[in-house]
Amino acid sequence: MQFGDYRVEVVPDTEFRLDGGAMFGVVPRNLWSRVCPPDAQNRIRMNMNCVFIDTGRQRILIETGIGEKWSRKHVEMFGITRERTLAASLRAVGVEPDSISIVINTHLHFDHAGGNTTLSADGQAVPVFPNARYFVSKSEVEHAEAPSERDRASYLPDNWRPLLRSGQLELKEADYEVVPGLRMETYAGHNRSMQCWRLNRAGQTLFGFADLVPMRAHVPFAWIMGYDLYPAETLEMKKKLLPQAAREGWACLFYHDPDEPLCRVVEENGKLRAVGM
Repeated sequence: MQFGDYRVEVVPDTEFRLDGGAMFGVVPRNLWSRVCPPDAQNRIRMNMNCVFIDTGRQRILIETGIGEKWSRKHVEMFGITRERTLAASLRAVGVEPDSISIVINTHLHFDHAGGNTTLSADGQAVPVFPNARYFVSKSEVEHAEAPSERDRASYLPDNWRPLLRSGQLELKEADYEVVPGLRMETYAGHNRSMQCWRLNRAGQTLFGFADLVPMRAHVPFAWIMGYDLYPAETLEMKKKLLPQAAREGWACLFYHDPDEPLCRVVEENGKLRAVGM
């Protein structure tokens, strides 16, 4: 896509699977299973759709997917079906990993920041993007270093501590501008420090919902993940942002959608739904 003078590419990482009940919280299985059929282990298909933005001066990657630092046990547990590396997916759209100048994590859960680092020949976690500055909010790093019992398993220190040691990790404010037209904004719900991103260029808006609205199926207000630490605040933020997206015709990026991550939100008969672009 072209957003004014910026080039934008959606770069899928790999399919994986998480428990459908956890992904839809209080929504009954007989409802969510119609739109996200589960496998024999009650897991649903998902992906991680990273976004590359070329401004002409900066080459930006938002999110790095699940990474490759996984044992066979965890590959099977999460149903990871990797066909190629994230680096290979970037090269498929003409982007060399060494050319990335900024990497942004909306938060540091393993499925958003796992590709920040990889294992060297001696088994040490090292940065995947050697020439990049890595951006994440200061409050998210603080939470990652002292998580709650509910989300401790989602934070793997090898995804950010090597970047602190290399001097590449920059701790940012709750809301900040990355480059002209690209802003990071903190929205409570999934946790207190997760950020969404907003690209405004040439009269167009592209909004990345991160885990606030992870898939198209989560557009209905009450369809909220069981993983969210503050589901009432997720609901409040959804009621604020999704109607605005429909009114203003935003392009919306649903990070975990395995089939159509890029959509618009429309209102029909008083209900909101996502439609492909």
